[in-house]
Amino acid sequence: MVQKAKILLVDDRPENLLALEAILSALDQTLVRASSGEEALKALLTDDFAVILLDVQMPGMDGFETAAHIKRRERTRDIPIIFLTAINHGPHHTFRGYAAGAVDYISKPFDPWVLRAKVSVFVELYMKNCQLREQAALLRLQLEGGRSSENKEPIGLLAELSARLAAVEEQAEALSKQLDDDSVDAAAVATAAHLERKLTGLRRALDALEPGTGSGAPPLPSQG
Repeated sequence: MVQKAKILLVDDRPENLLALEAILSALDQTLVRASSGEEALKALLTDDFAVILLDVQMPGMDGFETAAHIKRRERTRDIPIIFLTAINHGPHHTFRGYAAGAVDYISKPFDPWVLRAKVSVFVELYMKNCQLREQAALLRLQLEGGRSSENKEPIGLLAELSARLAAVEEQAEALSKQLDDDSVDAAAVATAAHLERKLTGLRRALDALEPGTGSGAPPLPSQG
């Protein structure tokens, strides 16, 4: 069973959280509520999230301050943040949102279809990165197993790894084409390109393990 991605919804108004849940329920992912910046930061201590939808205007710790805390933490700094705001103070206000680390800034009332499409892109990227980490973990196990046995060549595991990686490569390529066609956020396109580079590195490492390509252990791709 494929594990669902978690999406963090942060808003101090229950009716807004309910509306977001109604819009995003079609994505069939796990939606997590937070009614304040403090509650959002607490949730981020224990769970991994694909994307954060963050209201700007909240009492106490507002969206900008919450985003600043998120970006300062090594565990959460790379999670995409989409700011949602009911007011528009002009270019300076929007710039402040991007400066705080947001990948997008949407004013209310927003188009539900557009919001759902934007969130789905980051969910897909998150799932592909999870698959990539799984393949890298399997490859590390293969390398460790190869070092502990002198004459055994686990061809079956190599073939399985290669097939799984090929499936992820195909999905990543299709997603990149979709991003190019839809002309979505530059941040999503950059994230997809980074994912493809990591896939290329993993493929090279796996190919180096094939019989006849040498016995040295290839470097594994960075997971950063």
